Amino acid sequence: MSGQKTVTPSADGLAASINAAGKVAGKGGLPPVHLWNPPFCGDLDMRIARDGTWFYLGTPIGRFELVKLFSSILKREDGKYFLVTPVEKVGITVDDAPFVAVDFEADGSGAAQTLTFTTHVGDQMQAGAAHPIRVERDPETGEPSPYVLVRADLEALIDRKSFYRLVDLGVHHDGWFGLWSGGVFFPVIPSQELPES
Repeated sequence: MSGQKTVTPSADGLAASINAAGKVAGKGGLPPVHLWNPPFCGDLDMRIARDGTWFYLGTPIGRFELVKLFSSILKREDGKYFLVTPVEKVGITVDDAPFVAVDFEADGSGAAQTLTFTTHVGDQMQAGAAHPIRVERDPETGEPSPYVLVRADLEALIDRKSFYRLVDLGVHHDGWFGLWSGGVFFPVIPSQELPES
């Protein structure tokens, strides 16, 4: 977020704004960040590492409740990430994806299979048309980075142990090795690129 000034809003100030907005909006569900369009206030020294750890002023945020609160007001616009309240919008740094999918449950099999993911902050989503899975491969090493859409242009990186379990559920379909969930086939790798077993 170079070229922009760091602002004075603090993590505590943001948390207070979120709590105040939550009391007005009532309990249940996520805050309606898609309805909030406050002025941009600058960048905050807050970063989400690739493993899902949140840092504020270079120090990990140790309170799960605070991380969960901040994750509920995340917004992505034009490839940049912001924390948004009804009165302020601050930029933050995200190393990869803002969420990490740390587990999943599989029900059914084949085209009738459903995969329900859980993130490190407790969000759950069923992979399908509304929550697609995608896999990027490093152009040099070929190493896969799998993601699932959590909400509104915000993805979760699927952690390694979960991805290995997903591969065990993979099938071949139309020249691809991939996964079924919610009636949708998500390609992972061309079948021909898989080593012979």
